[in-house]
Amino acid sequence: MSGYLTTHVLDTANGTPAKGMKIELYRLDGERRLIAQTVTNHDGRTDQHILPETEFAPGEYELVFHVGAWLDDQGHEAAKPRFLDQVPLRFGMSEQDHYHVPLLISPYGFSTYRGS
Repeated sequence: MSGYLTTHVLDTANGTPAKGMKIELYRLDGERRLIAQTVTNHDGRTDQHILPETEFAPGEYELVFHVGAWLDDQGHEAAKPRFLDQVPLRFGMSEQDHYHVPLLISPYGFSTYRGS
């Protein structure tokens, strides 16, 4: 099996998917290089694998979730600067496998894990 990367975002404050959140994927191989960007769909997922099998390579990566802009779009008022704005997650992928890196968010906290 070839490796690939998926993600999704859930709004834990409201118990709903985070539709319309911008996400960027960077490869960290001596330099930080943008390799993909997308927006979550109605289910809080991306329409395609954020890193498909054809582009997968083991290494270190960073997902950047644009939480602050998404919260603004949802009408969550907050003092500026926001407590959470861009949420970067750095992680490694060491083998040809399916890596799923979701983000659970609220205006004042987040968590992640390696999903399935």
